[in-house]
Amino acid sequence: MLETRFTELIGCAVPIQQAGMGPHANPGLAAAVANAGGLGTVSVYGSTGGPPAHVARKLERTRERTAGAFGANFILRFMEPELVHETVNAAALVADVVEFFYSDPDPVLVGLVHEGGALACWQVGSRDEALAAVDAGCDFIVAQSIAAGGHVRGTVGLLALLDQVLEAVEVPVLAAGGIGSGRALAAVLAAGADGARVGTRFLAVREAEAHPDYLQALIAAEAQDTVYTEAFSNGWPDAPHRLLRASLEAAQAFEGPVVGSVGATWDGERREVLPFSPWGVHKSAEGHIAAMSMWAGESVGGLTGVQTAVEIIDELVGEAEALLGRWP
Repeated sequence: MLETRFTELIGCAVPIQQAGMGPHANPGLAAAVANAGGLGTVSVYGSTGGPPAHVARKLERTRERTAGAFGANFILRFMEPELVHETVNAAALVADVVEFFYSDPDPVLVGLVHEGGALACWQVGSRDEALAAVDAGCDFIVAQSIAAGGHVRGTVGLLALLDQVLEAVEVPVLAAGGIGSGRALAAVLAAGADGARVGTRFLAVREAEAHPDYLQALIAAEAQDTVYTEAFSNGWPDAPHRLLRASLEAAQAFEGPVVGSVGATWDGERREVLPFSPWGVHKSAEGHIAAMSMWAGESVGGLTGVQTAVEIIDELVGEAEALLGRWP
């Protein structure tokens, strides 16, 4: 397998991390990725997260399904401030990695993660953020480019970002944004990254529980069918994102106060989906599905059908190994 500083640090067989993808990054998907040798990820924030005890149970359900490595993904702006420390501590006691996104690196939170026995990671979009994450004590970082699906921190292409970040930091760096093939994995490893964070490809795994209409749209799409925008900002302003252009056009054409509803919430309650809301299109979604936020990165062309996590990882790693022709 492709051994890197990341695989040595985490104890993974392959240098691939599954991205945090809202309701799709659930215990089933994280465990499937971990069992396939990668680093699985469970989203434990906002409406998909819940109070500390619920977060801990969610991660415990993941551990019951795998002896592999998995992490907990936090987006702090959706958490009640008074619960952040307790929730991060609860996650660190169960998960192997606790990672953060869309907030400034915080050494206090990193310290809590380490006290709980987990590794700390921050997903960043620039050289300055990468340096701040290292200064905060993170064990590794994720450098996310503008090609990524969902909410995007980076503002430049992946190779340009890696040039800036790899020169600045000494901790392991995972590349993120537009990686959906073995060729792309080989490219970032050859550029000096220690691994890749993959999101869009893992939406086509049964355990991700994506809505059938969403899956069909993803499988039919290519990179040029995605768009970088701030349109779906109802509930998450000032946060650029990438999704299928068709869903943006459908949302712009939709007329009405409510697009539909979704049930993938921590308390089991259904939530209304308002126009241009940044909800993931989970299988529980009902209503005008085409007008909901169909997140997709520029790697979407790699989706050709529903696969298992093992099949995706074997494909990516096998092609990368063949192209590299040597250990990176």
